[in-house]
Amino acid sequence: MVSAAVFVVAAALTVGAGPAATAPDSGSASGSARSGDFYLPPTPLPAGAPGQILRSEQFALALAVPGQDGQIPANATRIMYLSADTHGTPAAVTGTYLEPTLAWNGPGLRPLIAVAPGTQGQGDQCAPSKGFAELVHYSFPLDIWVSYEMITAYSLLARGMAVVMTDYHGLGTPAVHDYVNRAAEAHAVLDSIRAAESLTEISRPSAIFGYSQGGGAAAAAAELHGDYAPELDIRGTYTGAPPADLRAVMLSAPAINGIVPGVIGGFASGLLGYVLNGIVANDPAVAPIVDAATNPAGKQMMAELATTCIAEAVIRTMLRPVTWYTAGARTPAEIIDSSPELAAIVDQQRIGRRTPAAPVLIAGGTNDDVLTYPQVRQLAVDWCARGASVQFEPTVWLPPLFPSTAIGHLLEFLPATVAAHNWLTQRLAGIPAPTNCASLP
Repeated sequence: MVSAAVFVVAAALTVGAGPAATAPDSGSASGSARSGDFYLPPTPLPAGAPGQILRSEQFALALAVPGQDGQIPANATRIMYLSADTHGTPAAVTGTYLEPTLAWNGPGLRPLIAVAPGTQGQGDQCAPSKGFAELVHYSFPLDIWVSYEMITAYSLLARGMAVVMTDYHGLGTPAVHDYVNRAAEAHAVLDSIRAAESLTEISRPSAIFGYSQGGGAAAAAAELHGDYAPELDIRGTYTGAPPADLRAVMLSAPAINGIVPGVIGGFASGLLGYVLNGIVANDPAVAPIVDAATNPAGKQMMAELATTCIAEAVIRTMLRPVTWYTAGARTPAEIIDSSPELAAIVDQQRIGRRTPAAPVLIAGGTNDDVLTYPQVRQLAVDWCARGASVQFEPTVWLPPLFPSTAIGHLLEFLPATVAAHNWLTQRLAGIPAPTNCASLP
């Protein structure tokens, strides 16, 4: 949920800046209401099938060199396509399609990888499609972000694979980004594949790749593939450190609950603000419940974070316990358990109750301090019990380094990504997927 760039930024900036502006009602932080803005959806939305391209435009990558066939490593197209929100209502989602200028040396057609990005933030300026053109975003005093998912995209492009990366529902466009919402993220990921195929007029083998928030989106997409987009030729899904059980994460993650729970917070307590903003946006009926559960500091935190990228959110909330923001100093788990309405909404986000149609690779770190290992492992157990083809790869060699700082979450990313690249390449080559379900209870 938190990128390595966050902590580079946090070390470079001071914490004592003044409060951010109150969040606008739309959830937009980038001026998406400007006439002619690419990110402003047409009103009303045209009728069409999920994945239909609403508009597209080519743009120059911030990190590229000229080549004989265009930019190296890829020619980039910004897209807006039809998808659906958590309730199944049609919605416009933006993203990026990257056509590599390097050859594909594997069998068959050049494959397409749908990258589900990790946590960017909730402000529209954090949309990955903007980051590809900007690389580093900054506005005074603390609004800074680095497009770290370029690492993921470029490593896939280097193998000759095409990449499509969604911005998710509400990130870039005026709607509120409903952070870690299972259904909305799955729709956005699956429809990004449809959109890329529509744009290129090619149907081809594909796969899904995601870590952290992206791991949850990838896992949710893998589950919905058979029902929501059965026509897609998805050969496999990599889901790294997914938030499969939000209640378990809120209950057990040291980086959220703190170094000394209730006294000294961790580095990821601000994620609570993103989650609550998304819940209220999707289910306004629970707004009074959330209002009663948060104190004035919590209400201010939610309003401020609605327009931030994750680096600023970390800087503004780090070392403050989550109970700093709640009425009666209750923990998030206590608040969820005291409200049947909130409990039902959180329960709807649980991943593992549907069966992926294609093989999956799950990675989880035993000392992950943001997206805790037991709930990741439980996802593997749940899918295995449903008969899915699952390979579970725990990262056991990392010691518990500075718990509550999210370092345990960050260090797992690179080794898991290397393994995922090799696994996906094998699936796209038609090699049967391994499974270790028999070793899981």
